[in-house]
Order: sequence, then structure tokens, then C-alpha cells
Amino acid sequence: MRMRELLLNADMGESFGAWTMGLDAHVMPYVDLANVACGFHASDPDVMRRTVRLAAEYDVSVGAHPAYPDLVGFGRRSMACSPEEIENFVLYQLGALAAICHAEGLALAYIKPHGALYNDMMRDHDRLAAVMRAIQAFDPALPLMVMATRDNGAEETLADNHGITLWREAFADRAYDGAGRLVARSEPGAVHRQRQAIVDQATRIARGEALIANDGSELYLNADTLCVHGDNAESIAAIAAIRAALAAEGRAPGGDGS
Repeated sequence: MRMRELLLNADMGESFGAWTMGLDAHVMPYVDLANVACGFHASDPDVMRRTVRLAAEYDVSVGAHPAYPDLVGFGRRSMACSPEEIENFVLYQLGALAAICHAEGLALAYIKPHGALYNDMMRDHDRLAAVMRAIQAFDPALPLMVMATRDNGAEETLADNHGITLWREAFADRAYDGAGRLVARSEPGAVHRQRQAIVDQATRIARGEALIANDGSELYLNADTLCVHGDNAESIAAIAAIRAALAAEGRAPGGDGS
């Protein structure tokens, strides 16, 4: 079975002041897309600029990773925000990162919301529409990442109504439920830790093969990009193995695809 080409993306620039999070310098050589935190859940102007410079060094596209204004909770807590508030703070974060990209000779390439905002917009399409309005106001040519689920029809219709392009995102190291949504991190087995399990899930997604959801059902995900996480040596090794596995079958960007 032929594998589809998948862009590898990773969350980057999530350090803050004196606190370091992630191994960005080790991850960047293996990915195509860097989701850069914009200061609301993590990061600060110095971290943002260093991360954009690192992405430029490896010819990696930079995307905004906007979040709820929740530094204490790392953006993983839902917040009672109106659609107008969501639209405005997403727009604010896009502007901040776009300015830093401009200073480094890059252009912002896409948007991937973070954490609770990402999960909430997939459940509440008023929130998803608010994110889309922010993109529409800033630059409607910028793609928006959404979670690849069992059925993305509703999100695709909403994107068409707003003139927004969607990139469907799957996860190599996370378990899925029967609807094709991520199992909550608080649940046992929600995060895959073994390198081979992560690589196997990545290649199954790339081949269009079924995953097994936590309810035992078969799950097919139509994905454009694959999220990888790199916060320890084992996860870096897994990212390198995923890149090698996709490249071996010509499905990583730059592969011959034959």
C-alpha cells in the first residue's frame, strides 16, 4: 500500500524566561513545521525570536501556536471566553509572531491552536468559527490545523464558509477514542511511550491503514500532517525513526514518491 506524504510538525518555543521546556534544537532538524508558542500559554519574545531563527536555520516553516491566556496551566485548561474574545486573542497572537517572523525574513505559514483551545474548538464550532474569523481578518490564505477525526465534514463545511484551508492533523504518540478524538492525558494509556509503537502508528496513518481506537473499533484518519513530540532523548529517537520510515517509502517531503 502506498504511503501518503505527511508533513511532520512539532510544538516549539515553549520555554519561558529562565524555564526551559522541550529539546527544540534536537527536534528541528527532523520536522517540516514548527508550531511556535505565542506568549499566552508559554514563551516570551526572546524565546519566540530564538525559535524562529532556529527554524530558519533548518528551512522549517513557522506556524502560530495560539492558546488561551493561561501561563499557569500551560494552556491546558478550558476558559470561559466569548467567541469575540477568542477571535481577538488569536488575532493578537498571530500579529506578535508574524512581526518576529518578518524581522527574521520569514512569513507566517499556518496556524495550529494549542491545548484546551484546540480541543474546545473541535467540540464547539462557535469557538472554531471565532478562530477562523481571526485568520480571515489577518490572512485568509493561512491554513488552519484541525484534528483529523473519524469525520471532519462539519469542520470542512465551516472552513469553506470562511474561505479557510484546513490541514488535518494526526498524532503518532497518542491514543484515540471511537470518534477519532484524543484520549484525555489523565486516562491510562493515553500517551504512547514505546518508540516502536509510535513509529508503527505513524506509518499506519501514512499508509491509510486502520488504527484501533480505545473502544476496539477500527479508525481511519485522513491526515495531512503528523504531530510529534520531543521532550526527552527517547522521543527524539522516535521522531528520527518516523522520519526515516516515511523517507524509506518516499512519503516524507523530499522523497521521490515512486
